[in-house]
Amino acid sequence: MAITGNFVGIHLGVSPDNYAASAVCLCFSLRHVEEYFLPRMIQDVTGQATVPFGDAVLSTKDTCIGSEICAELWNPRSPHVDMGLDGVEIFTNSSASYHELRKADQRVNLVKSATTKSGGIYLFANQKGCDGDRLYYDGCSMIAINGDIVAQGAQFSLEDVEVVTATLDLEDVRSYRGERCHPHMEYEHKPYQRIKVDFSLSACKDIYLPTHQPMDWVFHSPEEEISLGPACWLWDYLRRSGQAGFLLPLSGGVDSASSACIVYSMCELLCKAVQDGNGQVLEDVQRVLSDSFYRPEDPRELCGRLFTTCYMASENSSEGTRDRARDLATQIGSNHLNINIDMAVKGVLGIFSIVTGKWPKFRASGGSNRENLALQNVQARVRMVLAYLFAQLSLWAQGRPGGLLVLGSANVDESLTGYFTKYDCSSADINPIGGISKIDLKRFLQYCTEHFQLPALTSIITAPPTAELEPLTDGQVSQTDEADMGMTYSELSMIGKLRKIAKCGPYSLFCKLLHSWRETYSPSQVATKVKRFFRMYSVNRHKMTTVTPSYHAESYGPDDNRFDLRPFLYNTRWSWQFRCIDHEISMMEGGYAEYI
Repeated sequence: MAITGNFVGIHLGVSPDNYAASAVCLCFSLRHVEEYFLPRMIQDVTGQATVPFGDAVLSTKDTCIGSEICAELWNPRSPHVDMGLDGVEIFTNSSASYHELRKADQRVNLVKSATTKSGGIYLFANQKGCDGDRLYYDGCSMIAINGDIVAQGAQFSLEDVEVVTATLDLEDVRSYRGERCHPHMEYEHKPYQRIKVDFSLSACKDIYLPTHQPMDWVFHSPEEEISLGPACWLWDYLRRSGQAGFLLPLSGGVDSASSACIVYSMCELLCKAVQDGNGQVLEDVQRVLSDSFYRPEDPRELCGRLFTTCYMASENSSEGTRDRARDLATQIGSNHLNINIDMAVKGVLGIFSIVTGKWPKFRASGGSNRENLALQNVQARVRMVLAYLFAQLSLWAQGRPGGLLVLGSANVDESLTGYFTKYDCSSADINPIGGISKIDLKRFLQYCTEHFQLPALTSIITAPPTAELEPLTDGQVSQTDEADMGMTYSELSMIGKLRKIAKCGPYSLFCKLLHSWRETYSPSQVATKVKRFFRMYSVNRHKMTTVTPSYHAESYGPDDNRFDLRPFLYNTRWSWQFRCIDHEISMMEGGYAEYI
């Protein structure tokens, strides 16, 4: 990117997410500047043929200004270090730093540290809103001087534009640097070329010199971040999509309840924004609902207009999940539907029976594993078909215009193992929780219970996670997610982080978990869980090619479209890696306790 203020072109760089444009940056070596010919239409207006373009700084009458790009702030050798030692006093960063859970404190600490060692003023401006993809830019613009934050922008705001200002004294920077100057320190570098510009940032004479006041940054808890970030992302997506609301299959479990609570949080944010005088939000709400006179005041009432939930019961569903879904829908105010899918499932199986002369049975009724899995999958896929049917036509049936976006509710841990049916109701238009772990979602629901006054969530949190796709036993659920996966969600979350962030394969994962789980599991038990995970991961990796676009909230997400470009076809036997694990087990069992 080049700026042409006063028609001086200084290379500032681009967002790290714009890889094509980033390639342009690589064409310039450090401190290299060349003359760039302006387009003729600009030459005709200004009479100026060229501008300097490259790695340089602006020198005004009273200070010196440098700039770095988003990724450079996170670099171990950030440009602000060399610029500060070269006399640059003000650093700017037009950032595109997207939201991840627990990331804001890293961002703030980096900005503070940029001016702590050598002084200076740092202006950090960040994008806001949905980029039309999986990312949400959460703002957090800030101004720092000499290691202190003195101005803070909002995080997760519905405002399209926000201006953060501070009045600071440049002499404070010079005094700070003078006190910390180390004459014995040797430092050799090629100085930046200074592009002189004919203006000043400060008044000619001002006897009222400001004294900056450091402020304490108030960080959101991870539960608050889940409540706010995906909610803002959903609203940005909805208002730009041209649709009239959302539809969510609400099962009565933690995952779908989390998606529902995020939509309710969105309605809370919209009502508050309208109360605070945000005319753009009011206009967008009226346009989405096709009601130019509507003014949202009550989140529950707004939720009833924007949000439809449906419980899709089958003969394998329990009364408990149905009641939990109904109670939550009542408390958040969604338009709730009860749908029975048995007739549709029998119709699909009837077609199969007519063609083959066979009728598959569940394992509990003497069927094979193949039959059992197929019968579970047909239920799940029928739910997806019905979800899209009701999303397209439920408003039409009420005489209202528009359609609904279908929300998914598969968490990041289920995606890791592929513990969902391909093209079931996890297949949706967008998924607000697809990058969030089950452990964080449970904590989020506990937060919602108190913050939004939703007591129905208490029973949802304590209920064992289940897909309810197999027959009930004496009216009770016999199938649980953790039993099917062979590990708890807490264990799965740890494995996911080691797999992606620590880049562990089967053998290195086994070695790390030996240490972490030594008080809980024997080496053989650890090996069993590691092997089971990698078999499930490799067998189901293909599902990531069709996974619903999800809000990016965790760095270990398996989404192959952007954040995990690993193959989707593996040798599922992992022969060499598993053999190495077995060798270590045999050594340990042979008396080599020092391996543990």
